[in-house]
Amino acid sequence: MSELELPEVETDTQPENQLDRDDHLRPEFVRAVLDAVEDGDDEAARTLVEPLHPADIADLFELTPQQDRAALARAVTDLLDGDVFAEMNDYVREDLIDALEPHQVADLASELDTDDAVAIIEDMDEDEQRAVLRALDPDDRAAIEEALSYAEESAGRLMQRELIAVPEHWTVGDAIDYLRGHEELTTDFWEIFVVDPAHKPIGTCQLSWMLRTPRGIAIADVMKREQTLIPVDMDQEEVALRFQKYALISAAVVDHGGRLVGMITVDDIVHIISEEAGEDTLRLAGAGDGDINEPIRLTVRTRFIWLVVNLGTAMVASSVVGLFQGTIASFALLAVLMPIVSGMGGNAGTQTLAVVVRALATNQLTSSNTARMIGREFRIAAANGVMLGALIGLGTYVIFRNTDLSLVIAAAMLVNNITAGLGGVLVPVTLDKFRIDPAVSSAVFVTTMTDTMGFFSFLGLASLWGLHG
Repeated sequence: MSELELPEVETDTQPENQLDRDDHLRPEFVRAVLDAVEDGDDEAARTLVEPLHPADIADLFELTPQQDRAALARAVTDLLDGDVFAEMNDYVREDLIDALEPHQVADLASELDTDDAVAIIEDMDEDEQRAVLRALDPDDRAAIEEALSYAEESAGRLMQRELIAVPEHWTVGDAIDYLRGHEELTTDFWEIFVVDPAHKPIGTCQLSWMLRTPRGIAIADVMKREQTLIPVDMDQEEVALRFQKYALISAAVVDHGGRLVGMITVDDIVHIISEEAGEDTLRLAGAGDGDINEPIRLTVRTRFIWLVVNLGTAMVASSVVGLFQGTIASFALLAVLMPIVSGMGGNAGTQTLAVVVRALATNQLTSSNTARMIGREFRIAAANGVMLGALIGLGTYVIFRNTDLSLVIAAAMLVNNITAGLGGVLVPVTLDKFRIDPAVSSAVFVTTMTDTMGFFSFLGLASLWGLHG
């Protein structure tokens, strides 16, 4: 067969032939798998999918149209283990979970660490949850039920119960023998937690230290006593900030009595940081979850609500314009130029808002430096306002040859930029003080302020200046 006659997708099952340079599944590979499923050739589909990493199998299901996922799942059912479901997008996972029997979900959950099992079960209907929990082993059921008792997005939901804890009176040799002699212990850990008789963590010992320390040395002599403890009810965003601030690999989670109940590892935190960053960005835009796998009906409802809110704020701004109908009627050029002032103010406000919301989310902005932040943004807004005002004033004069109009629009640009800068700081800071998520509500208030002040400053100054055609 000549080179031109070679098929697009070879049946070679090496993973590198199925991924592009960016580690994304090749479109032709996805098409080949779906064609095999459509032709009823489950064996061919399984042969193509088998070499993939669990994360890539999860990606394959996310790239598959919703109506074809069930058929794909049937074709590669023995490859759909707990690791694949743990890597899967929430909406895609829910679709597949709904198609499984409770005992099948229980089998998947039993393969996973507690935190990953909870991620699979927590979004199920209450009746389905009970059916799955009944199908689990008693120990697994107790651990998952305890996790589900904690608030969503808390450390209690995020943590895994599988950890290694040893008493402080043990030697290094005792700990090593314990690890080697109990096959049921978790295999995914970086450090051992040392606890007192009340099971309260008093220190940690990294595996590297243990391997390089003589067996007869006491654990208490080599452990690190300083540690970052995570309260079980701490929000996952705050947990992520602690990992980031203190460069943690893992951390102990303690209950209200200070007893060790679980641990959180950095691989979970990577997901949280990505999730929270994207969530704040989408909330600023009022776009909901922003997930391309989200049901259309839910996306429409979320976006429509925010668009209605924006419609209300637009009506407030338009009412300001209505106050100056006479001024606009006497000088029609004002109607041409006033959107520039409000639009530039909106852009400036969005820039400031994005910086402040991020600073609040990462604890860079606190009560200790809020006043300095306000002063900083005021100076930035004033400088930009002066430069933009001069630029738009010069441009207006070049086009319309009207000095008064140029001065009015330059002054309005300065006023609205300062409004945008101050609003971009004060609105999210104030909302944060009242325990309202600034990422959700700030944009509406800031946009209303810049639109209203943009129209009011430009038309008001034009009226006071006595501009007329």
